[in-house]
Formats: sequence, structure tokens, C-alpha cells
Amino acid sequence: MGMKAIITVVGADKVGIIAKVSAFLANHSINIDDITQTILSGNFVMMMMADMSNSDISVDEARKLLTEEGHALGVEVNLMAEKVFTEMHRI
Repeated sequence: MGMKAIITVVGADKVGIIAKVSAFLANHSINIDDITQTILSGNFVMMMMADMSNSDISVDEARKLLTEEGHALGVEVNLMAEKVFTEMHRI
């Protein structure tokens, strides 16, 4: 089983958010396994399950670069390992 990550994107809706985040992931060989997005109370909200097994960067580097990409887009982008996400949200 490969290294999975959860990526969330939240912020004001605007053209290009999905394109920019998807292009970043593709450029680093990070595959999107599942994705959902919606507009919630005027805010763009997207959640992705990504496979980082073939990525050319580490989880920490991807997190840092996606945070920077989010700032440039005016949205908040978070990335965490699926195991960490699962443990945080376990009842």
C-alpha cells in the first residue's frame, strides 16, 4: 500500500483553484485517487485523497509548497498523511 495523503483547500471561490492544485500534484507525480468539491456558504471547499507513492518530494516539502501555492491563490491548503488524519478523527 502506498503513501496516502489528505489535501484540503478552503477559501473564496475563483477561477483556477482546481487547475493550479492539480497541476502542482501532477508536476510532482502525486496522483489524485478521489476528489470532492463544493461551494459552502460562498466558500470553495475541496478535499482530495492523494497517492504520494511515486512523488518526487516528501510529505513535508509538499505541505510547504502547497501552503505557498494556496497563499498565492488566496486559499488555505492543508496536506497531512492519511494515517495522521485518520488518528485525529477517530472516535
